[in-house]
Amino acid sequence: MRYAVVIEKAGDNYSGYVPDMAGCVATGETVADVERELSRAIRFHIVGLKEDGLPIPPPSAVAEYVEA
Repeated sequence: MRYAVVIEKAGDNYSGYVPDMAGCVATGETVADVERELSRAIRFHIVGLKEDGLPIPPPSAVAEYVEA
């Protein structure tokens, strides 16, 4: 599955979250670090949901850029 993620500058590092998975977050020194950690966090989150017998949320968030 492919989930949308949001990555933001946070002081001296970056932080990111997965809109479709409450509490699924990661931080890192670079955007690439956060992308890698979010991928791991998503997999870990899915394992936890399965272990708890909870449904896996389908990817539904959409990310786009718009001109201002």
